[in-house]
Amino acid sequence: MSLSHTRAFLGVTRSALGRPWRDRLDMPGLGRAEALSQQEGLSDIVARLLAARDVEPAEALRFLEPKLRDLLPDPSVLTEMAPAAARLARAAVTGERVAIFGDYDVDGACSSALLSGFLQEAGARPRIHIPDRLIEGYGPNSEAIRMLAGEGATLLVTVDCGTTSDEPFAEARRLGLDIVVLDHHQAPERLPAVEALVNPNRQDDLSGLGHLCAAGVVFLALVATSRELRRQGVWAKRGAEPDLLAALDLVALATVADVVPLRGLNRAFVRQGIAMMRARTRPGLAALMDVAGLDGPVQPWHLGFLLGPRINAGGRIGDAALGARLLLTSDEVEAKTISAELNRLNQERQEIERQAVLEAVSQAEHEFAGAGEDLPVLLAASADWHPGIVGLVAARLKERFRRPAFALALNGEGGATGSGRSIAGVDLGKAVRATVEAGLAVKGGGHAMAAGVTLAQGQASAFHAFLTEQLARDVAGASEAEALLVDAALSAGGATPRLLAEIDKAGPFGAGSPEPVFVFPAHRLTDALTVGAGGHVRIKLRSGDGASISGIAFRAAQEPLGQALLAARGESVHLAATLTLNRWGGNETAELRILDLARPV
Repeated sequence: MSLSHTRAFLGVTRSALGRPWRDRLDMPGLGRAEALSQQEGLSDIVARLLAARDVEPAEALRFLEPKLRDLLPDPSVLTEMAPAAARLARAAVTGERVAIFGDYDVDGACSSALLSGFLQEAGARPRIHIPDRLIEGYGPNSEAIRMLAGEGATLLVTVDCGTTSDEPFAEARRLGLDIVVLDHHQAPERLPAVEALVNPNRQDDLSGLGHLCAAGVVFLALVATSRELRRQGVWAKRGAEPDLLAALDLVALATVADVVPLRGLNRAFVRQGIAMMRARTRPGLAALMDVAGLDGPVQPWHLGFLLGPRINAGGRIGDAALGARLLLTSDEVEAKTISAELNRLNQERQEIERQAVLEAVSQAEHEFAGAGEDLPVLLAASADWHPGIVGLVAARLKERFRRPAFALALNGEGGATGSGRSIAGVDLGKAVRATVEAGLAVKGGGHAMAAGVTLAQGQASAFHAFLTEQLARDVAGASEAEALLVDAALSAGGATPRLLAEIDKAGPFGAGSPEPVFVFPAHRLTDALTVGAGGHVRIKLRSGDGASISGIAFRAAQEPLGQALLAARGESVHLAATLTLNRWGGNETAELRILDLARPV
């Protein structure tokens, strides 16, 4: 869809956050919306939402009701899936000790738990190792591999990591371990020598499944392995096969938390996985929902904003293995204990993050004072920052200044570990890999929107300069194209639970299928105040007919959005927001999550 042909919504060319508002639907999109409404009998709002997400009338039913039986591919379309499934099946049949090496984020925890649970049920003896972020860093390392081999492991399976682990895998082969990699990160042309490396983003993979997270890749590997065990008659001898569909709750959680595009197979994973989650059959997730205060049926945003951060907290500042243990346990008492610890760690993480963000913003503003707006990539660094929260700090910088940002945790030897976050249209992972190839970083890589890096002493300045030069043009182009895309205008009285139920038909929403954005034109901001320890801003909005609706801007009190809301109290504004369902005291009401505002012209 060409945004250059969409009009300024309500004439807003510069909002409180300095960006134009544009109608998400261009003229062809409006025609598509009309066709969806007439041919498929969809309501106007659902037709608009689908049309704005490039859904054609012939695709509408499959989009609205994504089913695994329609969208699940034959796993063998993935390069080297056949040898991977054969090796996993052999480990199950012979009862091997299998070392599962995972990443310390949500995708890594879910992938590790998925694989371990299946292998245990299939007859193997799995053991999960999640590396300590501070001591071991990201990905396989030789010391951990020696430990796992010493425990008797004969097969090493890396999940959500391993695509570039040449040296650790050389050590694994020296110790006699076979190696299978199940990953999704961007891959170089030259790959390590292993029994099988399954990664839809390897350059010779033609599956078209590069949008899967690692847990999605692992799920397909389990489908292939189960099929191989069925072919060998293993399940017939044991009387029952594992119920792979019951594991979709973990695939859904990883898919949302890892912010991969919600299209095609991923939509089916999330839709069906959330249905499994609502049944509360996994003690660990049920306990985590309770400690997070999750009220009512599970929604996609709960996974990204309530559950995911708590699982991540263990990997960021505590015991990295807590998340995988929680997801695997069948003991409700243990589940409650681990959930309580993860909740405590998440609260601690929030305070650590708050202090670091204040310092990072101060550094960025100082840089802007010297360089003006000619600063395409931000870099902030401190010896006081915990390496586990630098990705969050980078994300806050990116959100506030709307450009790629890196945050570095400096170590005592002059080096640093860091994480970066990017904006749409700027491939940060590719640029970071180029710094490694240029000798300006020890190691690094990632995705278009997020990357990690390890720097040696004295490399930070050259690393920053290289990124600035490489990405300046892309950042300029992305900034010019930046606009808040609006799906429709609403009034306070029109935002109802019934409307939310209609909107939900077009979900799940997330990366690649954005949450619908609505503008409330010329509504009076009757109240705006700071609430909570996190510095949220809660507001009340009233339309001309007297109807009102409440809303909140999270962590916004010290940000430009929060300041603009507080300054506009009592005035008429155009307010942009997404809608969510609020349940309180047995009542359901629509509530706003505020994105932006503008003054009526």
